[in-house]
Amino acid sequence: MSDPAPLPPARRTVLAAAAAAAGAPLLGPPAPAAAAPATPPAATADLTPYASYWFPGSLPHGTPAPGVVWRSLGDWTPESDPDLAHNTATVPLAPRFTPVPPHRGARAGQARISALVSFGPTSRNPSQGSATADHYALTHWAYLDELVFWGGSAGEGLVLAPNAPVVDAAHRNGVPVLGNVFLPPVPYGGDLQWTRDLVRREPDGRFPVAEQLVRVALAYGFDGWFVNAETDGGDAALAGRMREFLRALRAAGAPHGLRITWYDAMNVTGRVGWQGALNALNQEFFEDRSGRVADTVFVDFRWTARSLADSGALAGRLGRSRHELWAAADVESRGWDSAVDWDAIVPRDRDHVVSLGLYRPEWTRNHLTDRSPDAFHRADDRFWTGGSGDPSRPAPQAAWRAPAAFAADRSTVAGLPFGCSFNTGHGLRWYEDGAVASEEPWNHLALQDRLPGRRWVVDTAGARPSVTLDFAQAWRGGSSLLVAGALTAPVTVGLHATRLPLTGSAVAELVHTSGGGGPVTVELGVAVREPASPGMPVPYTWLKAAPQDSGRGWRTSRVPLSRLAGRTAYALAVRITAPGKAAVSWRLGALTVRDTPARRPPAPPSHLRVEAVSGQGDGRAALRLRWDRAAGPVRHYELHRRLPDGTRRFLAGTCAAALHVPLVVRAGGERAAVFELRTLDETYDASPPAGLELPWP
Repeated sequence: MSDPAPLPPARRTVLAAAAAAAGAPLLGPPAPAAAAPATPPAATADLTPYASYWFPGSLPHGTPAPGVVWRSLGDWTPESDPDLAHNTATVPLAPRFTPVPPHRGARAGQARISALVSFGPTSRNPSQGSATADHYALTHWAYLDELVFWGGSAGEGLVLAPNAPVVDAAHRNGVPVLGNVFLPPVPYGGDLQWTRDLVRREPDGRFPVAEQLVRVALAYGFDGWFVNAETDGGDAALAGRMREFLRALRAAGAPHGLRITWYDAMNVTGRVGWQGALNALNQEFFEDRSGRVADTVFVDFRWTARSLADSGALAGRLGRSRHELWAAADVESRGWDSAVDWDAIVPRDRDHVVSLGLYRPEWTRNHLTDRSPDAFHRADDRFWTGGSGDPSRPAPQAAWRAPAAFAADRSTVAGLPFGCSFNTGHGLRWYEDGAVASEEPWNHLALQDRLPGRRWVVDTAGARPSVTLDFAQAWRGGSSLLVAGALTAPVTVGLHATRLPLTGSAVAELVHTSGGGGPVTVELGVAVREPASPGMPVPYTWLKAAPQDSGRGWRTSRVPLSRLAGRTAYALAVRITAPGKAAVSWRLGALTVRDTPARRPPAPPSHLRVEAVSGQGDGRAALRLRWDRAAGPVRHYELHRRLPDGTRRFLAGTCAAALHVPLVVRAGGERAAVFELRTLDETYDASPPAGLELPWP
């Protein structure tokens, strides 16, 4: 599973919409902030934080390429890591539940899906997003059981820690994320010394690199490691040492919930011989006489229907689940046109044989000529949902067996308050309260909402309208839900699967607009029980959201849920009706459900300060900010620039307590650049601002 070429660029955290021309006005009402003047540390050349990568021990010969930093994992400590605050994930791994599937072919408790994804290059991969919307903004978390942060190369580094935005987005949706240990094949620069470095054992029996990998995962906040040993030339002794290393890694990580996935490459002879199976040559890296070694195995692409069936049977004899084996499907070059023997993995007419491992599903972005967010999400929806565009009605006998066709979706929406502004984690601009707060394109996955897992279940007796995530207009973030077309009958759009306990003071709010189209009647659907069986319709109770939407811009409709007090909401939906069967262009900008209608703003962050600054002499500066986390629940933080005319420009958002601002340009003759940092909670209520001033020389 070699990857010799540089990985495609693009990556995540906060919007470096900071690169916006600082003098242009920004929409938004003025609001005073107590601003403390900054006393910046000494100027630094490049303040950009990047995702971390290392070699297991010894470094390559020669000189690294420009922009590449060679470093040994053994030298890393949290205290000496200047980018740790920017790379640390803060969203805990959310528990998930499995609702009744929307059709009978989607199985619960059988095959799951792992994905090996390259979100950006190994080196110079920004820790906190970038100022482009051209980004692999994965949103179909409902079908994933594990995400591997794929990458690494002999010329850059072999051990990759996942970016915080990827981990935060995945964790919000209940998906664990693994870092990657890639020991490349010799033709791609692999050196067996790096394998020996990885599995080095001290005289006292300790495996120092295993201990270090656990320290990294705990410090950065991710969930374990994918170990891929593809450097040939070893012997049985080295293979034995590798197995002992994995056991040491597991022993050190298991108390913290860390997991290991082993790739089917090295076998017990020490040579690399991809088996395409779990068999006698590699089973000891999965389960040996002492018990579990790896949690799962990524079975190489060379599998056959027979080898997968035998692998599942062997897993059972070892006392393990057959679904702990990921059968690799290479979709990097052909996506949904890839040749996959689906019946060997997830047959329609009998139990699933093993689970599915997708290699490089970011093809949905990389193959496009038009890489706009709209084009990307159309392709990504087709990949995950299938050609029908409706996971409750998968295309029969389609050549591409999309995950929604065989895997039950999962959700984490199980408590109040809950909010969704249909933000995908990238956009062409940034919106607040329906107005543009930054004209700069951006990406930052940690700002992504928990989106509906089933996209899109649409029920109507008439023509089916288009239902999409759209980037031309939004209430908050970069996108909204758009229903467009002629409504010849009422249309129901399924939204989130939930487990929300409803009280007498529970209330839902919908922010929506007809956007100049015809008026519509809007109802909120709340299901207080699940369907009796897979494929049965969801039994919604319909509540009028508001009088007819007149189409005069965004409006907020409050829906009291007191009549459902004491019940549990199992699903949410909207139903829209247009008089006279008119064509509509209706948007849902936000949906929130809270336990009380009273809005209590979150606590602000404290001790906002400049950690480092570069520039200033020519009226341009870059800086790093730090602060102390706000008390109480925090969804994320948002940073704005207060301009001399009183307007505010959105610069960035992050879940971390640190932020890199790549460019601040002096606005006119201002004495100091003024910044405001706010805490946002789950329903997007904002705290009072923490203020900071950066004086210009």
